[in-house]
Amino acid sequence: MPDVRLVHRPDRGSPATREARTLASDVDVARSRLGQARGLMFRRSIPDDYALVFPFEEVGTRWLHMLFVPFAIDAIWIVDGEVTRVKRLAPFVGLGRGEADTVVELPAGAADGVAVGDEVGYRE
Repeated sequence: MPDVRLVHRPDRGSPATREARTLASDVDVARSRLGQARGLMFRRSIPDDYALVFPFEEVGTRWLHMLFVPFAIDAIWIVDGEVTRVKRLAPFVGLGRGEADTVVELPAGAADGVAVGDEVGYRE
């Protein structure tokens, strides 16, 4: 399997100063309905450099819940590579929604510094 990385490029500053940084180097892509429905449920933890990416065919309202997820996460909603929302979700009770064609789940704290308007993407 090819190396997949999740990369963040801030929207602030000139193109020359907008240096990209890797948010995760261990990336899973949930393409199936089952994989997307299960998400991070029933896992005890995830590595610090991990991301779960949910790609969708079109832009729509995407809901996330933390039912059966015993650790906090950062969630990023993205449309055409541009961040539309970032939210920390609490274990078991967290809930979030946003417009997106891609949603990313990361360990809590991994999305610190990511803001609406920034670019976030992955390559397979």
